Amino acid sequence: MNQALNHLMIISAPGPFEILIILVVAILIFGKRLPEIGRSMGKSLVEFKKGLQEVKDTKETIENEVKSTVLNNPKPDNTTTG
Repeated sequence: MNQALNHLMIISAPGPFEILIILVVAILIFGKRLPEIGRSMGKSLVEFKKGLQEVKDTKETIENEVKSTVLNNPKPDNTTTG
């Protein structure tokens, strides 16, 4: 068990030097297209956030409609006399 934990400790998040190497390789591979890729990713992120906000707004609208319906139309009393 302890040996398995030691193996997990070896794998960690990349440090500053590794991130620098990754950035240099990305610049070498993508070159002039890197700003275009960044803009595309930014636009995609904005559209994704807009979609999430629309879903939240729709959810809140439905919740409010259900609450108002329940408050305006209380359950009938199911007890019978007889």
